[in-house]
Amino acid sequence: MTTPPPPQGQNPYAQGQPPQGGNPFAQGQPPQGYPQQPGQPGFPQQPAAGFAPVPPQRPKRGIKQYLRIAVVVVAVIAAGVGYLASRHDPDTAKVGDCMSISNPDNSTDPGLKVVGCGDAKAKYKVAQKKTDNSGCDRTKYAEYTETGKDDFTLCLEELSSK
Repeated sequence: MTTPPPPQGQNPYAQGQPPQGGNPFAQGQPPQGYPQQPGQPGFPQQPAAGFAPVPPQRPKRGIKQYLRIAVVVVAVIAAGVGYLASRHDPDTAKVGDCMSISNPDNSTDPGLKVVGCGDAKAKYKVAQKKTDNSGCDRTKYAEYTETGKDDFTLCLEELSSK
């Protein structure tokens, strides 16, 4: 017994005829009796039962990036502290400013600071500020000289006791 050859245009390996209603794999609405296929346009795909969608992860920061940030923060804080500490130094004094002295026995660093003239710590008033080497009249003024980046001399008159 021999099997007759299939008619031309038919698939000899097909298992029966497609169901009534057309091709079940066609785009659009599936024919009745067939479940919705995942991934079809117009219908959002649902995650499988028991599985939650995984959110995308941010790139992790390395220890070097945190160290760089810490160095910048420390530098900014140090600059701020330096600025606040130096704004009352003798080099910022102007004629008419009052000065306090915290270490009068030390000739190299007497601890002069600019203070308000009404402050109880005020001991001297700046009479002259010189940038040359002429010095002060020692019979009238106490003298404070600073050398370094900007050389200057303050001629200080003693405030009378209150």
